[in-house]
Amino acid sequence: MNIQIEDLTKMYGTKAALNGVTVTFEENKFYGLLGKNGAGKTTLMHTIAGHILPSSGHLTIDGKHPFNNRDILKEICLINESSNFKKRLKVKDVLKIASLFYPNWSEETAESLLQKFHLERNLSTKGLSKGMESALGIIIGLASRTKITIFDEPYIGLDASARYLFYDVLLEEFQQHPRTIILSTHLIDEVSRLFEEVIALKDGEVMMQETAEQVIENSLQVSGKEEAVNRFVKGKRVIDEKTIMGMKTAELYGEGLSLEEAKSSGLEAERMTLQNVIVKLTEEEEEKVYA
Repeated sequence: MNIQIEDLTKMYGTKAALNGVTVTFEENKFYGLLGKNGAGKTTLMHTIAGHILPSSGHLTIDGKHPFNNRDILKEICLINESSNFKKRLKVKDVLKIASLFYPNWSEETAESLLQKFHLERNLSTKGLSKGMESALGIIIGLASRTKITIFDEPYIGLDASARYLFYDVLLEEFQQHPRTIILSTHLIDEVSRLFEEVIALKDGEVMMQETAEQVIENSLQVSGKEEAVNRFVKGKRVIDEKTIMGMKTAELYGEGLSLEEAKSSGLEAERMTLQNVIVKLTEEEEEKVYA
């Protein structure tokens, strides 16, 4: 199922949570939806999932509007950071309700993940720890086998080993049962290997939509004597810089940044991590190009 979004705006009073968003999510691809808190990620995910109506613009899934559309909604599963189910139920009840809503539900996947996350069916959800609650949400998302599966920071409370278990089973499920996966996360470096494409939001607008590889390829960190760094960055977009005792480090972003050129200028040079690029770009107050 393809998600087509055109000039989408969502207002809350005078505040634009989304402002003219135009973006496409293609079928059976793995997307990273990135940006700072308040960038509009959660609003966008809830709009895709049919939970809220946009103020203006268009959002269609295979040409149909998702809001109040059962045929579309049964193929979308959104797992939030919290509050994914009522706390008065047992784990087995939550899974039963989910199995009735999602027509492609995999009981085999649910049972396998219950064992992997050490979660018992007869536990009351009211007594679950934050990590166990997150694990249950992850199980629902993966076992739903929906054509569009959305995770909004789904790992809160999970320790590092449990998070990496989630990433492994997420990749395994994606490979064995392809679907469109949208994962919003601040732990970018932990999951960057999974992303086929990155969509970054800033102040309710799309800042970039690129393959993860291209984002990294467009980055460069150089270090060396201040004068040499200043000569090299001339005419280039600098997204961060630091100078200490005559030595300078600059981080650049843009097309055509050459490691070889930087090194031939006597500088140390390397690509930035995806997380570092996204953090620096979303924090950038205004684009700085050295004259």
